[in-house]
Amino acid sequence: MATTQEYIEYVCEQINGIGDIRYKKMFGEYMVYLNDKPVVIVCDNIAYVKKLPCIEDKMKNAECGHPYNGAKEHYILDIDNGDFCKEIVKAVEEVTPLPKPKKKK
Repeated sequence: MATTQEYIEYVCEQINGIGDIRYKKMFGEYMVYLNDKPVVIVCDNIAYVKKLPCIEDKMKNAECGHPYNGAKEHYILDIDNGDFCKEIVKAVEEVTPLPKPKKKK
């Protein structure tokens, strides 16, 4: 089951107000960016954040899962808790580097 347009828009609404938010469709699923940094991957209508030390204490009771086959285990973000999501996503954004620009062929 692929992520629905309604769900990806809901995810972005829940974290709205903490910076420049956009999403990009990738391989049939979505990556959510905050200030041009990849912070949330959304697969099968589930929002995942990378397991990072900066959010480990806050996410210790969170469910975990694999967004796609071959992916490392991620935390599953309780997207219905908007304030908590904003806190987690902002913490992830602060330690995530900007993607390297692609070289032109």
